[in-house]
Amino acid sequence: MTEIVPFDDRNRCEVMELTRVYHFSAAHRLESPALTADENLRRYGRCAGTHGHNYYLEVTMRGEPDPTTGMLIDIGHVDAVVASTVLDHVDHQSLEAVPRLAGVITTGESLARSFWDLLAPALPAGALARVAVVETAKNRFEYAGEGR
Repeated sequence: MTEIVPFDDRNRCEVMELTRVYHFSAAHRLESPALTADENLRRYGRCAGTHGHNYYLEVTMRGEPDPTTGMLIDIGHVDAVVASTVLDHVDHQSLEAVPRLAGVITTGESLARSFWDLLAPALPAGALARVAVVETAKNRFEYAGEGR
């Protein structure tokens, strides 16, 4: 006969997520160096010209809450890392001129991947679950690391 062990909430192991939302404004243009000017215009349309967005950057952390504090992660630390690693470099900038984005075609997809690559090593190992770049009310791009 199997013994029934009473549920003990204090010993429960649960994985939770925390998402912080940040804002930045930046200009960019969509241009691939592999394409001619005419091909860029045909592929990217009006977005081949310089234009701007009021972006939202969502950073999702995953893990187990600390049993003492009940917190998943120190939000102030996450805020400081996101500011120093991403926001301080991109806010009110032309994204093509940002050294940390050198060589990146600044599509929402590429920005999400690039921001992940910048943030993952600066945050606790394995804690970063997802990065989302919200470019417009209709365009949201998410990246969760390779192999996820």
